[in-house]
Amino acid sequence: MAATVCDHPMIRQALGELRKKETPPLEFRSRVGELARYLTYEAARDLAVASYEIETPVMKTTAERVAEERIILAPILRAGLAMIEGAMATFPHAQVRHIGIFRDEATALPVEYYVKLPRVLDPETLVIILDPMLATGGSACMALDAFRRRGVTRFKFVCLIAAPEGVAAVEACAPGVPIYTASVDERLNEKKFIVPGLGDAGDRCFGTT
Repeated sequence: MAATVCDHPMIRQALGELRKKETPPLEFRSRVGELARYLTYEAARDLAVASYEIETPVMKTTAERVAEERIILAPILRAGLAMIEGAMATFPHAQVRHIGIFRDEATALPVEYYVKLPRVLDPETLVIILDPMLATGGSACMALDAFRRRGVTRFKFVCLIAAPEGVAAVEACAPGVPIYTASVDERLNEKKFIVPGLGDAGDRCFGTT
């Protein structure tokens, strides 16, 4: 699998709170943001760094900073909105670009309804796509394709939980794109929900049904 499961006690704790059906929307959103920060932090682990000179109160020395200059955080609406605050805590200078995709309940296929992107993007831009759930993989592949049509070649995908079917779909549509998640769950059920999952992330974030 191309998915990296980020295993840490704080991640496991936050994920458990998300899975509980009793968790209210306010706490649910807070936990989504918490996990988004942890997971984007892990996704940044292999970014290149550059050295530069600084002066401490004691002496001059060398420090390092992330050399990446062009980063876009791309939440898939609507549930991905809850991940933005946490992701921007990791990447405070990143641009944010939105893509609206919903799943047709009758066919389980993704439907694109909103894309706010420039016609052309720098191919060296790193795009980090944010979506709480990687279920069938349809929305992920549609979002990746929207950026690829605009010239982007560098991606990371960050989700809270994934199904094996979704991971396989991303591997098929975008080979080599790394996926960072807190868990790869068992499977999809007959309604294409992740099992054991955490329900509909958008509904639980925003108190809708």
